[in-house]
Amino acid sequence: MSKQELKQKGFTIIEVVLVLAIAALIFLMVFIALPALQRNQRDTQRRNDVGRFVSQVSSYSTNNKGKIPVEAGLPAFVTNYLKGGTGGEFNDPKTGDPYVVAWSLGAPTEDGRMYYYAGATCDGETIVSSTGSRMGAVAVKLEGSGVFCQETKS
Repeated sequence: MSKQELKQKGFTIIEVVLVLAIAALIFLMVFIALPALQRNQRDTQRRNDVGRFVSQVSSYSTNNKGKIPVEAGLPAFVTNYLKGGTGGEFNDPKTGDPYVVAWSLGAPTEDGRMYYYAGATCDGETIVSSTGSRMGAVAVKLEGSGVFCQETKS
């Protein structure tokens, strides 16, 4: 074999390094984007959970002559209507632990907590007191940023 035939077979070291560099960039982009995608997916689940909470308040209202859950009845509401608690379906998507449903005005400041207040409405990202006794508001802190708040109406 001549030297020219040997030179034409295989890749040069520069070509191999270039391919490895491109592959490394692709992997880096995937690993940077993946956590953001997962965070957005968990926030979507939290929004859906708030919607489910609001839907179940409406169901509760239908079954209780137009009344909505108040602070004293909140644990029973969460257990019976949302299947909350150990082994239930009403869980924070990040930890898998059941949501802590708090009776509070304002905006949620802790992960894994969902705020509910009867006789309240949403004012942007906070729950504020309202005159409508058949109204309520549910809010949850999002992992990405901000708070999601939705009103209940019966």
